[in-house]
This record gives sequence, structure tokens and C-alpha cells, in this order.
Amino acid sequence: MLDALDAAGVRAWSRAALELVAEHRAEIDALNVFPVPDSDTGANMLATLRAADDALAATDADDADVWGLLDAWAAGGARGAVGNSGFIVSQVLCGLAEAAAGTVLDGAALAAGLGAGAVLGRSAVVEPVEGTILTVARAAADAAVTTARDAASGTLAEVARAAFDSACEALAHTPSQLAALRRAGVVDAGGRGLVVVLGALVQVVTGTPVTLPAVHAPEQAPCAPDTATFGFEVQYLLDADAPAVDRLRAALHALGDSVVVVPVSSGWNVHVHVDDVGAAIEAGVEAGRPHQISVTELRRATAAGAFAVLAVAPGPGLAHLFEREGVHVVESHEPDDLPTVAQVLDAIADTGAREVVLLPNASRVTGVAEAAAEASRAGGVRVAVVPTHSPVQGLAAIAVHDPGRGFDDDVVAMAEAAAATRWAEIVTAREEALTAVGICHPGDVLGLIDGEVVELGSQVADVALGVVDRLLGVGGELMTVLVGADAPGGVGELLAAHVRERSPFIEVAVYAGGRPELPVVIGLE
Repeated sequence: MLDALDAAGVRAWSRAALELVAEHRAEIDALNVFPVPDSDTGANMLATLRAADDALAATDADDADVWGLLDAWAAGGARGAVGNSGFIVSQVLCGLAEAAAGTVLDGAALAAGLGAGAVLGRSAVVEPVEGTILTVARAAADAAVTTARDAASGTLAEVARAAFDSACEALAHTPSQLAALRRAGVVDAGGRGLVVVLGALVQVVTGTPVTLPAVHAPEQAPCAPDTATFGFEVQYLLDADAPAVDRLRAALHALGDSVVVVPVSSGWNVHVHVDDVGAAIEAGVEAGRPHQISVTELRRATAAGAFAVLAVAPGPGLAHLFEREGVHVVESHEPDDLPTVAQVLDAIADTGAREVVLLPNASRVTGVAEAAAEASRAGGVRVAVVPTHSPVQGLAAIAVHDPGRGFDDDVVAMAEAAAATRWAEIVTAREEALTAVGICHPGDVLGLIDGEVVELGSQVADVALGVVDRLLGVGGELMTVLVGADAPGGVGELLAAHVRERSPFIEVAVYAGGRPELPVVIGLE
């Protein structure tokens, strides 16, 4: 039983929340009927928590700096937030980090943090709706504050349990508050996700498993696929000042709904549902500099499910990049721990689809993917393997994925996108060898483009800059940089600044998540 959350407790809560939401992802997705029945709330919340956990793992704060760890956790969640519920969960973390700064993370601090998080979550939404995750967050916070104030001791365990129990009760009442839930006969998906996160906290604090209340998924689709109020979900990061963001909120609210804007360490994370994608992006341009723009077609997304996309994450730290895109993932937890044919077969079966697009995302996984595809075909599941030799090619393929096109057309589009993406890796030589650019020795740094050695040096940053210059020489529109756990500090930002200076019209996206033995992986579309 914990009296206060220390560094180990914060890390344990992050991991437990991630694992428990992953376990309940399909269930949460099935509950997703509001604001758009696109079955992605669980995936969005998982992606948000994965981004938060990655930031926590990568922070320089030591275990004595509990507040620094909380700040990193919250900042990672806010920057990586996906979807309405992901945004709200990130604000719960931000509220906890704000309220707990400089204090012992006991029951009183938890109550104050949950209260601040509920306020932040509600203020981030331009038009709050009751019967959603906002209602569940408020109920949890109120119970926590009351328990911290009135209970004989107000211990961390008592406050955490009170917040969880009240969240469960509030979730059960959401159908009576929101007509869309009542018609479908379900509770709110985002609220269910928050209940799971709070359940993970109770587990960590008490040291005992928590029993989540049973929920029931809708027996049939709650509405027709084309009944989404607006056609597109637009999300982007924005560099802008606060007054400009206030004007942006109003402009986006006039264009659509589900407007959520939250602060992140270097600006803002913006989310909106609209019909006019160009106008939503233009509003961001008027406010500042939008980047990492993503657009999802909601009416087609609600019709998804006829076929599935399954991506292999070939090494630790990569799964979140694919999960945040809403696809199924086979994850490797060790650098040399390749998935087996049996694991890929199980993952194909778990999608529940009769047609599956499979992305191996590494040349060494291609044989396993092909064998699993052949075995699945024998069992009546149609599987197409798109030849992706690097995670960045897989991300490019997913970016053009559109289930509204139909299986065959989508496979062709994804294959074309992957083939049009040049991929590069920075590696450390393990033995002496003759390369196209000279003899390398153990410890030398090699830069490869499309599997061929093109740069040789002693420093990761220098070799990576050389590789980037070679890629820029052929032109492109988007550069993706994956920074591994063993990469030198700041190398991702260095490469991004170099690209912006040399080729300002090329968008650059930098993500933590490269494999440890690959300090930098680069893709140019």
C-alpha cells in the first residue's frame, strides 16, 4: 500500500494504464458512438498514453524529481494526444502535474490534481457535452476532493478508490445524459477509458488487481456510416501565441464541432471535425504555424471494418507510431526478437477481418509475413503483404490507407506510397567490412539509404546530416525522423532544423521510437 506516489509509483501507473487500456481497447472502440461512431476511442486513448509513457521513459529527470517526471508524462500525453478522449485524458495528467508541483503526492495532492485536470479538460473543449468523459472526470474529481477533506485520514488509497468508484457510477449514468448513448444502449467510450486509467491507479496504489464493472457493446451499428455530422477530422500541432489561439477556437467552432485545443510544451495541439479541411488548416495558418497535420475522413472511417491493416513493429519503441494511426500491431519487445509466424497468424485472427493488409516494416520480417499470409489464406482469410522494408515506409503506407476505396485499390495505393518513400538508417558497424564508401571498422557509424551504405564517419549526427543532404537532393514533401533510445541527445531537433533551413517547404516530423540499435531512421516521401 502506497502512502504517496514516488517516482516508481508514477512510472508504474503509466505502464499499468497503458497495459490495461491495451487490454480493453477493442471493448472501448466498440462503445464509440459519440460524437462520431468511428470505433477509434480505444485506439486514440492508447496512442495518447503510449506517447505519455514514451516521454516519461525518455525524460532526463531523475527519480528524486517526481514533479519533473509528472511534467514529462503530462507533456508527452498532451503533445501526442489523439482524438477527443485522448485530449481529455492528457489534460487530466496535466492537471495532476500542475497541482502536485512541489508537494508530496499523497491523497490530498491526488485530489487536487484530479480536480485541476477535470477543469483543464472541460476548458479545452469549446462546447462541452454532458454524458461524456468530461462528466466522468468531474465526478471522479469531486469524490476525490470530498474524501481527502472528510475522511479520517484521506489516504492515497482511499482517495484513489473514491475517485474510481465515483467514475464507475458516473459512467453507468451516461446513457441517461446523452441521447446517442441511450439509443445505442451503451455507456460513453471515453468515460470507460478514464475508468480504466483510474483502475490502473488503484492497482498500483493498493497492490491488488481491480475489478472493472462490466459494460455491454451495442448489438448493432448505432447509426448509418454516412451520418457523421461533419466529413473530416483535422488535427495539427500549432506554434502560436495565446491571443491568436483564442481567435482560432472561435474560427474553428464556426467551421465545425468537437473543437479541442490544448497547450503543449512548444505550442498547441488542435483538433476539430469539419467539412472544409482547407479552411480549418487556413485558420491555423492565420493563427501561427501548423505542422504535423493529419486528416481523417469520418464518414468513411465509420464504415471501416470490412478489412483491417496489421503492422509489425520490428523492435521496441515502435508500436505507438502505428497504434496512434488506429491499425493493429504485432510488437517486438527486444531488438532481435522477431515475431514468429504463429504470432503474426494470431494477430491476423485477432483483427476479426476477412481481408487483411499486412505491413512487415523490415526486410528481415518479410519472410515471416509471407508465411503467415499463406497460412491465413488457407484458412479463408485474404491477406495482402505490402513490401515495406522500414517502419517509415509502413507509416507512409498507412497515411494513404482508405477503407472506402475497397481492399484491392487500397493495397495498390499503400504499396505505391511505400515504394515512393526512400528510407535511411544510421547504424554502428559491428565488424570490419568493405563498403561502397570505404572500409569500416567496429564502432564506425554507417549511413544507409535503401539498404546501401552511402556515408561513413565517427559521429551519429554528422553521418545523419550527410544522409539527409543526399535525400534532399532528390526532393520530397515530408521527412519523418525516428530517434532511437541510444541516439545522441538533440539529434532529432538538429536534423529538423537542418531540413527547415535547407528545404523550408519540406515538412519534418520527429518521433521518439526508433530501435535502440538504430539511433536514427529517416523516411522521405
